[in-house]
Amino acid sequence: MYSYYVENTAVSFEYEAPTADEFVMRIKRTTEKYPYLVCVDDGKVVGYAYAGAYSTRQAYDWTATTSIYVDKEYRRKGIGTLLYNELEKRLKEQGIVNLLAGVASCEDEDEYLTHDSSKFHLSKGYTQVAHMKAVGKKFNRWYDLLWYQKRL
Repeated sequence: MYSYYVENTAVSFEYEAPTADEFVMRIKRTTEKYPYLVCVDDGKVVGYAYAGAYSTRQAYDWTATTSIYVDKEYRRKGIGTLLYNELEKRLKEQGIVNLLAGVASCEDEDEYLTHDSSKFHLSKGYTQVAHMKAVGKKFNRWYDLLWYQKRL
């Protein structure tokens, strides 16, 4: 599922999809401290969400980053909301009070990027707190990075 986003969109700024082994290692590293949630429908993974450290400095221990990916065939069916609601619940129980989400952006939607992720985060109560211009280049185009924040 993630390889679709890497290979066909500017949602991820990675150029090459990780191997299955690398993906497993990423999950293992994440779950050492943070939740990694997976939504399965009829045996198929249709979405996942996870959190990570914003910074390794101790003063940031109450802040986490969030990420979410939903299978392109299952978007707008409530899976993202289901995953984020549970992720936020678990992070709050863990003592996290601030959530940050980095979202690729462009002024005008193109064939590689829509405004869906921004709209999703705004609908979940996040507010835009930063706009970094032309920081990611993919498909020979420059993309911005927006940071959204939510206090639990």
